[in-house]
This record gives sequence, structure tokens and C-alpha cells, in this order.
Amino acid sequence: MIRSSLCYIEKDGKYLMLFRNKKVNDPCEGKWVGIGGKFEPGESADECVKREVFEETGLTLTGYHFHGVVHFQSDCLEDEDMYLYTATGFEGRDPAAGDSIFDCNEGDLRWIPKEEVLSLNLWEGDPIFLRKLIAGEKKLEIVCTYEGDKLVSWEDLQK
Repeated sequence: MIRSSLCYIEKDGKYLMLFRNKKVNDPCEGKWVGIGGKFEPGESADECVKREVFEETGLTLTGYHFHGVVHFQSDCLEDEDMYLYTATGFEGRDPAAGDSIFDCNEGDLRWIPKEEVLSLNLWEGDPIFLRKLIAGEKKLEIVCTYEGDKLVSWEDLQK
């Protein structure tokens, strides 16, 4: 079982999104995702999200909220528990600014208006929890079941 964190950093009604286009053999290649990655041994969810955000953006989180866990089940990828966050507090130079010297080794970073995020090329299950984040829901727990990259079912465990 993989454990990972994912953070949607917010600024001016936008999320900082990562277009995955740089890693070899990346199962997320060509998709837009939030900022995050796998836990390191002995790491807590909060430690993971802060480390991953810094590694991928150069930003230091100063204010963030844990929303819950999205459980991914798959017939071809290892099952994953993803710890979902939003953040509104951060320090550092904007990694998506035109003059930024930051280069994310996983893809291109862009600020996307929240109302446009759902029109991006996302994993099919991502709009389920993104709609809840955009609506301001504070707690969630969802199970998404995939066959290949096709979402075949999902369940909201908070209902």
C-alpha cells in the first residue's frame, strides 16, 4: 500500500497545478495534479506534504488544512491512500511566475482558476474530491476504484 500526500495550494481564487510531463514512465504523464508525493519511511502526513510542496515548488507551507483520505484501488497499480490538503499560507518565490528560476523536475507549474480546474486533463476520480474542496468542504473520505486509468466506481464514506 502506497501512502501519499496531495496539496492544492490556493492564491487569488486559483490552485497551483502541476502538469506531469517530465518524468520517465510516469503513470500521471499528461495529467494535471496537485502538489504531492509518497511518504518517506517514518514520515507523518503533515511532514510529507510540507516536504513534497517544498521539493516540487520551492514554497514553505505556513498554513494548511488536512481534509481526509482518498483511497485508490486499482487492478494494475498498487493501492494508495492519499492524504488530501489545501493550503493558503506559504512563503517563497512564486514557482509559476514568468520570472521564476524554479524548475520542477516532474512537470510544469501553473496557477489555474478554480472554475477552470475541472476542465483540465485529470484522473477521472479527481473531480469527485476537487468539487468538494472547491465547495469548501472541510472533511472527506472517498474510495475510488480504477481498472487501468478508467474510474469504475467510487464511494463517499462521509455520507
